[in-house]
Amino acid sequence: MVNDLAARAKQDASPGQVVASQQEGTDFLFRCDNAVQLRIGVITDKVLRFRFATEGDFAPDFSYAFPEGVPARQVPEFLEFREKDDHYRITTSRLICIVAKEGLKTRVLNRSGLVLMQDDKGFHWEYDYDAGNNIVKMSKQVQSGVCYYGLGDKPDNMNLRGRRFTNWGTDTYGYVKGTDPLYKNIPFYLELQQRIAHGIFFDNSFRANFDFAAERADVTSFWAQGGEMNYYFIYGPSLTEVTQEYTRLTCPPELPPLWALGYHQCKWSYYPEANVKAIAQGFRERQIPCDALYLDIDYMDGYRCFTWNRQHFPEPRRMVRELAEDGFKTIVIIDPGIKIDPDYSVYTEALANDYFYRRADGPLMRGSVWPGLCNF
Repeated sequence: MVNDLAARAKQDASPGQVVASQQEGTDFLFRCDNAVQLRIGVITDKVLRFRFATEGDFAPDFSYAFPEGVPARQVPEFLEFREKDDHYRITTSRLICIVAKEGLKTRVLNRSGLVLMQDDKGFHWEYDYDAGNNIVKMSKQVQSGVCYYGLGDKPDNMNLRGRRFTNWGTDTYGYVKGTDPLYKNIPFYLELQQRIAHGIFFDNSFRANFDFAAERADVTSFWAQGGEMNYYFIYGPSLTEVTQEYTRLTCPPELPPLWALGYHQCKWSYYPEANVKAIAQGFRERQIPCDALYLDIDYMDGYRCFTWNRQHFPEPRRMVRELAEDGFKTIVIIDPGIKIDPDYSVYTEALANDYFYRRADGPLMRGSVWPGLCNF
């Protein structure tokens, strides 16, 4: 029985034969004979959403990537849906999307006929018996001469082709070229071929992986340890237009204050106060523009968040005021780890009000960080 489960766990499952299709406004739904469904949403004339369900029903539509939980749509200039012998065709003013009736494999072309994206194996999945959910996967053919860019903090070549990466927020100080994963992980990448660009936004918050023709030179793929296969195809044709469309899709950030766009001086770590003042004075004497100074964990009392080490910083209010008078904002680090200490008011307040994270089975999450054993 154990061997049977292990064998089944390693077997990929794929969509079957399409048995029904329907248009719902700017959405197109395809149902297979093995209960798999694909919903293609025309978000704009240049942005298509691909969302798969493996057991017949989609989960409620929600994403942390959008302020309203779902993407805002624009009415397409042109939209046509046709059924052919072995495929379906969705056409906008900028794109053509072809969906095969066998296996739900998709292909996207621009209106000039250039293939921009084409499934290899396409959508497939395997059941993870340890986690109790599906590992969802997508594989695409590598187009001729294509380059890949993106994903956030990746200390590697600018062109990511031939490399594999993991997206999972990780505290990795002292990293070098090739260290992966790191702090900032953005599940969005760009493809550039023949000076024509598009992007893929993989909207899945589980631990994810991206293989840019690393395992196989003719295949690029991405997959996640759970959740849905839910991604957006974003057409340019320029790199600038792709990033503009991605920004419109996920919404631009609030315009920051002017000082936030200036130079900020940060390292681990400036203390005591005399050292901080010397750094500030050095910038001004050398006429080097600087708008902010950062204080790392050594400003704290025993690395306890929301406290000050009064030996290093006897009068923090005065120091912050004097730095402000000299044109510096003071930014202090706050960590998520709160020291487990019954004499620490921040800890006791959080404990009393049930502010801390809990594991799925109930206990508080505990781990050792700078101050020792912490809750989060």
